[in-house]
Order: sequence, then structure tokens, then C-alpha cells
Amino acid sequence: MMELFGRRAETATLDRLLARAADGAGSGLVLWGEPGIGKTALLDHAVSAAAGATVLRCRGTRMEAGLAFAALHELLWPVTGRLDTLPAPQAAALRGALGLSDEPANRFLIGAAVLSLVSDLARDRPVLVVVDDAQWIDEATAHSLGFVARRVGTDPVLVLLTGHSDPSSGPWEGLPALEIGGLSDEDARTLLSASVPEARPSLIDEVTRTAGGNPLALHELPTLVREPDDAPLPPPGGDPVPIGPRLRRAFQARVEAMSAPTRALLLLAAAEDRGDRLALHRAGTGWDIDATTWDDVLHSGLLRTAGSRVEFRHPLIPAAIYDGAALSERQAAHRALAAVLPPSAVEERAWHLAAAAETPDEDVAALLELAAEKSLRCGAGPTAVRTLRRAAELSPAPADAARRLAAAARATWDAGDADTARRLLDDAARLESETDIARASHGLRGILEFTTGIPERAHHYLVRDMDAVSGPRSTVGLGAVAVRAAWSAGRTDLQHEALRRLLAVDAGVDASLAEQLPTLRTWWSCYDETGEITSIAPDRAGDTVGRIVTAAWELLPPMPLVLAWGIEGSLRDVLRMQAAELRRRHELAALAVVLSQTAVLDLAAGRWDAVETDAIDGLYLAEEVGADHVATQCRGTLGLLAAGRGDEPAVEEHTTRALEVSVPRGVRALTASAYWPRGRAALLAGRPLEALSHLMPLAEPGHEAAHPTFAMLAAADTAEAAVQVGRFDVAESRLRAVATWAQRSDAGWAHATVHRLRALVRGGPTAEDSYRKALDAPGAADRPFEHARTRLLYGEWLRRARRRADARSRLATAAEVFDRLGAEPLRRRSLREQDLADAPTARRGPGPAATLTAQELRVARLAANRMTNREIAAQLLISPRTVGHHLANVYPKLGITSRGELTRIDLHGDLRLRVGVHDG
Repeated sequence: MMELFGRRAETATLDRLLARAADGAGSGLVLWGEPGIGKTALLDHAVSAAAGATVLRCRGTRMEAGLAFAALHELLWPVTGRLDTLPAPQAAALRGALGLSDEPANRFLIGAAVLSLVSDLARDRPVLVVVDDAQWIDEATAHSLGFVARRVGTDPVLVLLTGHSDPSSGPWEGLPALEIGGLSDEDARTLLSASVPEARPSLIDEVTRTAGGNPLALHELPTLVREPDDAPLPPPGGDPVPIGPRLRRAFQARVEAMSAPTRALLLLAAAEDRGDRLALHRAGTGWDIDATTWDDVLHSGLLRTAGSRVEFRHPLIPAAIYDGAALSERQAAHRALAAVLPPSAVEERAWHLAAAAETPDEDVAALLELAAEKSLRCGAGPTAVRTLRRAAELSPAPADAARRLAAAARATWDAGDADTARRLLDDAARLESETDIARASHGLRGILEFTTGIPERAHHYLVRDMDAVSGPRSTVGLGAVAVRAAWSAGRTDLQHEALRRLLAVDAGVDASLAEQLPTLRTWWSCYDETGEITSIAPDRAGDTVGRIVTAAWELLPPMPLVLAWGIEGSLRDVLRMQAAELRRRHELAALAVVLSQTAVLDLAAGRWDAVETDAIDGLYLAEEVGADHVATQCRGTLGLLAAGRGDEPAVEEHTTRALEVSVPRGVRALTASAYWPRGRAALLAGRPLEALSHLMPLAEPGHEAAHPTFAMLAAADTAEAAVQVGRFDVAESRLRAVATWAQRSDAGWAHATVHRLRALVRGGPTAEDSYRKALDAPGAADRPFEHARTRLLYGEWLRRARRRADARSRLATAAEVFDRLGAEPLRRRSLREQDLADAPTARRGPGPAATLTAQELRVARLAANRMTNREIAAQLLISPRTVGHHLANVYPKLGITSRGELTRIDLHGDLRLRVGVHDG
């Protein structure tokens, strides 16, 4: 192994990482520093030290930086025979990326495929992935390798990359990094003495001072200076001279001393940058480049060959040659190279011609546009964006430039960079009308606003651009998102406006679109044209789910609306299968969306352990890909889960983070999804007044959390809290709202909730029948948490009716469900009620009210008639505070816990329950 002077600490780090990888603890590391500082030598050390490992190696080049997956092709070419071991979707995607098939590329799927391939190789022996000059590898490969490097922690894999700058941002963000600095003077002298044994002490001193510890400079400067007196280096002293410019000037001086054909060949090689010796031969035909010229170049040591490939001794050399050439010479070199490329090399020819262009040129711009389309088909969005932006720069007509900028914006958005997409749209809008920009970007302005911005503004853009985009499918897509945006904003008026526009679209000959359009009325229209409620049978609604779920994402309804319709069962199964497939293929962006949706449905279905796993995974993935609203939806679901479990600190954390995003942007659906957990947490903790302060705004027009869907889903919580504080007007309004929705949707959960609230709010002789109907309603048991809450309320009612055996049975069943779910507040409440039901049942003499004082009895009777504390105080000529004190004594004496329960006790007769049920 070659000795590296002054690199003991760096080589020790590499040796340690190699040893850990061999033990199954993989990792990634970025070595960064100025050109020539010794990063490649450290990679060579790692390769030599990785005895018995599979080594995959590639190096970035400036020219191939614009070619999608060019570096990945070099890296994986030796192991393409292992592609058949991958899952079929991954193998197909990777073959497309490597140019082995026409399979369209998916960035996340390709990243997953590379990870699977590397992990599969690591089953045989440790794997070392080495990427030199990573700053020049194409962006598509960079994203794939960044994905891999962050996920090899449990595999015997080490990923080493080198670059010129700090990798704290970009594709290597989050990876450990090691800055490589210059050598000490002592180590520099040792290196010089070893590499140039014949060097005089004066030369060693001068080079050491000038090189600043850069190993490449220490190697190259002595060979570029025949004698110190003939070509003196700048005098030492003052600030250190940057080694980059110093070396470039030294190389340029050496090149200038060569013959014109030799200089031309070196410039062609620097401009070609792919190492294609045949292309250089063809391009040099008109430049007097012959065999003698090749001999001179190879003899110089600056360029070397290996078969049909050529390469420079160090990447700094072509950079120095290219930068030192005149602009006209560089343009001529690019034109010569473009002329010899085959027609299939669209991207390479386009970029050579673009580099040679002196003025706007529509032919070159059109060729770049074709190259961008090819990049998009390969899933190389960032490469396509750069190509389209250059095409816009070379477009003579403002309209063409705007169109290409708009297309670049769409590609940027697809690649996950919303901020840059907005800037590109704004640049395009300065050249052309918004209508033309909408057509070229497929309505991107509204989509961007809906995904990351303000939903009401998104609705405006989307409805406006429905007339601008071409084709009914694009029009329907924008219209469907406009409806969703209005729903997110809690604006039913805007929702109906967008829905009317959407349903008026003529699907033409698109049969599948014509079939999907009527389903949108099912989901979004709460009333028909006459304003009358229209019932929808469950089988029809379920059939709607089956048709929509295979359509574009724009047509799929939001999950809270699915819950409101009560047909989540069929959709849950579909989403679960999608999540499993996406997880297997590592399609992270789509997986984040599906996980957030699945978590909402699983929470209702009582799969609380799955909720926690899916919502947290979805949250992390959404944050990684920058999907703010998806991350906020996950936080709302986690908040509701924490409320059910009684974890109030978690409720506070998740809802606060959610509101930080949703409130400034006016996303009322997300704001409501944060208010609801806060209200439920307070209710289950025994603070009903606080609960109402969070829950009532859901149905309060104009409030930041007002949202009809969430007001409906939280109606049971709201009504229960209202009953506990004597706000029967609020409880009745929620009961009426759910009853109306039950008639409209025929949803099982809505019918069950109506029966439960009738028993809770109205009591009377039909209370028991209502509780039984709530428990037996079709589909009620599919939501076990709510079903158990009904059992708890029914059990409490039975206990107060002194039917203790029946009460114990209901309460025990409820406690078992709450225990399984981890719903600790309601489990404790169920057990407390069981203890009360276990008390002696036979009472001699008067009933519990006999223990009340005369004043307590008066207060209890008035409170049972739904009078407020202030109204009771006014009638009895006492203070409201005294009323509260009396009620605090009344509750434990009567064995109740809230004001609403007073309505079920006969405080005027022999204390029989008003429903007329006796002990039997």
C-alpha cells in the first residue's frame, strides 16, 4: 500500500469505517477540500485496504454532469449481471436508467433499486462504493447515491465520496463529512524529497512555501519549473496564494509552450470530457491533429489512454486548459465535437452546441428542449430543468423562452423543489401572459399553492386555469384539486363553485374520464340542485371508492371525508396494499402520502399501534421530501391518537407544530385537525368546559378552525362536553347536524352516533332503546373506540338506574377495549364506574337524594331543568359561586360526575329513574 505522508488521522478514520462496515455497520462519508488536496489518494488507500470487498467506483466529469445517470452507469456496469436478483419493478427502472431498456425512470424507485442491488452484493462480501469528484456527477445519480448512503447503516457497505465544497447542503446533506486540509511543512518536505529526490534544497524550500500544503502542487510544481532561476515562483510572504489559480497558471504556461495541434488536441479533450478517443480523432481531423500530435500529448504525461478511452492525469489539468483557452477557441472545439456525434446523442450534441452559441439560436434551443424531454423520460428532473433553462436563454422569441421556463418550473416541481419552481414561473410570467404560462406548466401555479401555500388562493388559480390547460383530463385534474383546495379552506361556497365548473367539463371520447366524473358529485356535493338532501346507498358509495382509487390522485377524496361517508373499509385495504408495495420499492414521496392517509383510517378502525407506526413514518418521509401539508396531516393524526391515550404533552407538541403551518396559510382542514385533539384530550381528562373551547370553533363560521367535515366527525365529543357543562343547546345542535348527515350519507357511524347522542342529550324513557340501537347499528363495531364509548355511557346509565349487574357487564367490555387500545383515561373511568356498580345494591329507606340538604336539593332540581349557575343564583338569591359549591357536593352524593346526569334522576319523588325502569 502506498504511503501517504501526513495523513495518519485520515487513514485511521477510513480504516475504522472499513472495519465497522465489515462487521455489518455500514455508513457514508464525504471527503471534501480544495482540488489537489489528496482526496483521491485517500480513496486509493481505502480501496487498497478493503481486501476481499466488492469495490464499485466512478468519477464525475464536467461534461457528463448533464447526462442523467451517466455516473451510475459507470458505477454499476461491472455488476449489471445481478439486476435479475432485484424485484421486477426495481430491476426494470434500473435498466431504464442504465440505458438497457426504454423503461421510464422514477427517481425514488431507482434509488431503492441501487440500494437493493448494493445490499444484495453485500450478502456475499462487504461492499465499498467510491465516488470521486462527486461535485461533477449528474444530479440523477447524486440523488440515488445520497439515498443509498443514508440507508446502509445495517449493511456491510461503506460509501465514500469526494467533493470540493462543504456538503452541508445538496444531495449529500446529512452525511458525515471530513474536511481534508493541507500538509504540514514537515510532511510537505518529506513528500517532496521522496517524489523529487534530485531536487535542490532551495527548490524544496520555495515549493513548500508556495504549495501551501497541497499535495498535488507539491508533486506538480517541481516538474513545471526546470530551474528556479529560469521560471521563478512568486516570492513568499504575505497571505498564502490560493493553490488553484497557482496550479492553473503553471499548467497553462506549460501548455502554451506546446505546438498548436497539441494545444488543440488538449482543448478538445478538455471540452469533450467523456474520454472518447474516437470522438477526439474525428473532431481533430480539421485541426492538423495526427499521430505525431497524439504521441506528443501522451509523452507530455498530461493525457493517457486505455483502449478507446483517454483521461487526464488529474481533473485540475483539463479545467486549467479549458479556462485558459480563448472563448472563440472553446466555441470552435464544441462545434467540432458536436459535428462528429451520432444523431442518437441528442443531449451531448445539444450541450456542445449550447456551449458554442454566441447569440440566441432557436435551432439549438429546440435541440436542448428535446434533450430535456429525454431526461424527463429517464426521471432526471434536475438535469431537464438545467437544460430547459439554457434553452430559454437561447430562445430568440420571448414566447418560446417563457414556454421553456414554464416547462422547467413543472420539472422542478416534479423533482421536489417548490421554491425554485415558483421563481421560474415568475420569470416566465414576465415574458408571457399567465394563460400561456398555465398552459405550458399544466396549471402549476395552483398546484403549487395547494400543496405548500394558501388554499383559497390555490382555488382562484386552479379555477382560472381550467380554461387554459389543454385536454379534458387536465381540466378535470385542475378542477378536482380546486374542489379539494376549497374543502381544505373550509369554504363550501368555493367548493360548490369549483364543483359546478368541474361537472360541466365535456369528457369527449375519454370513456374512463366520463365514468369518473359522476363520482365527484357523490363525494363533494352535499345537496342537489333543489337543496334537498339526497341519500346515497352504501353499495353505491363503495362502488365509487372502487372506481376512484385507481384514478389520478386528484380525484381521490381526502380521508376525513371518507370517514364522514363511512365507507373506509374498502379503501383501507387498497391503501394498505399500496403502502406495502411502495415501501418495497422505496418510493418515498408517494409512500408519505399513503401512510398519512392510512393512519387516518386505522385510527378510526382501532388499529392504534399501526397508526403510530404509519403516522410517524409518514411524518419523517414528508419532512424529507418537503411535503409540509402531508407532514401536518400526520401530526394531526398523532395528536388525536395521543388524546385518546391521555398523553397531553404529545397532544400539545403535535398540535402546536401543526398550527404553526396551517393557521398562517388558512388551511382550515389542518387547523381543525389540531383543534379536535385538544378538545378530546380536555374532555377525556375531565375538563369539559375547556374541551368546548376547542371543539365549538369547528362549527363556528369564520373561525380559523371552522370546517364542516371535522365539525361532523367531532360532533360526539362536542355534544358530550356540552352535556357535562349544561350546554344542552350546543348538544342538541350537534345531534341535529349528525342526524341530517346520517340521512344524507346513510353512514353506519352516523346512525350509531345519532342514537348515542339522543340517549345522552335527551334521556327520557327511550334512552335505553337508543343506547341499544347505537350499539347494534350496522358498522358501529367497525370503530371500536367509539363503540366502547357507547358501552361506557350505557353502563353508567345502567349503574345510575341501579341495574348493577347489567352495568358491570357493559363496563367490563368497554374497559377491555380501552385497555387493548391504550385509551388510558377511559379505561380508568370504566374501572371507576365498575367499582361504583359493585357497591351494595339494596338500600333501605329513602334514596340517595335523602342525603342532600334542602338547599342542595333546590340547586340540583334547578340544574336538572338546564338552568345555568347564574340563573339559579338569581332565583335563589345566592351567588353563582355558591351554586357551584352546592353542585360540587351534590354530584358525589348522587354518584354522578356531571351536570347532565341530573336530568336522569327524579329529584321530586321517590328517586326512581325517569325512564321508569326498576331493579327487577
